[in-house]
Amino acid sequence: MRPIRPLLAVVLVGLVVLTGCKDNKTAAKNNDATTANLPAGDTLLKESAAAMHDVKTAQFKITSDGPIAGLSLRKAEGQLTREGSAKGTAEIEQSGQPVEVSFVIVGDKIYLKGPTGGYQALPLALAASVYDPSAILNPDKGIAKVLSTASDAKTEATEDVDGTSTYRVAATMKAADLVTVVPGVTDSVPGKLWISTADKKLLKAAFTLPNVGDTKGGTVTVTFSNFDAPASISAP
Repeated sequence: MRPIRPLLAVVLVGLVVLTGCKDNKTAAKNNDATTANLPAGDTLLKESAAAMHDVKTAQFKITSDGPIAGLSLRKAEGQLTREGSAKGTAEIEQSGQPVEVSFVIVGDKIYLKGPTGGYQALPLALAASVYDPSAILNPDKGIAKVLSTASDAKTEATEDVDGTSTYRVAATMKAADLVTVVPGVTDSVPGKLWISTADKKLLKAAFTLPNVGDTKGGTVTVTFSNFDAPASISAP
């Protein structure tokens, strides 16, 4: 009778292993089924591009945890209009120290104000060395264009962004279009896009930047909110 116990042990171990395999396969199958039930990534990008094409104003925030080619920008936030006006604040790096500046963009001028003193009017072209968000809501070359030309889209999951349900979509963005949002980009960039499940507006995007020389590239994250809220932006 002694051999029965080892035999029972083997049988029990086998049952546990089989049960574990079954659970793992079931979980994997359920996960695949959940992903399969999500809308196609390319469809979501087209719908989001159309939704963002019609946005007239929005609050934006951009942050970077690594270098953006040609810029000393760490973060910026404010309000945008599709006509190109903008106002807000930006944190840049000067001599290794963070410095906050206020900006207003109206027409072909940018007004900059540092920690001391008043606003200084400069040609908008000079904003490229700081950050120029004026084209982000431009329907023909801003974020709507980035969405419409992105490729390899795959819907990964549903996630909440600040309490709003979204689809998280992985995609590859074309440099020629993304440069209006993330300056200095010269190659295609992979990223994640969080698209509202309700109205398909883009609420968040994260782009993985390439290395710059010996400096490892970081991630630039852009968020949008308060779509089409009244905007009153004028020269200071």
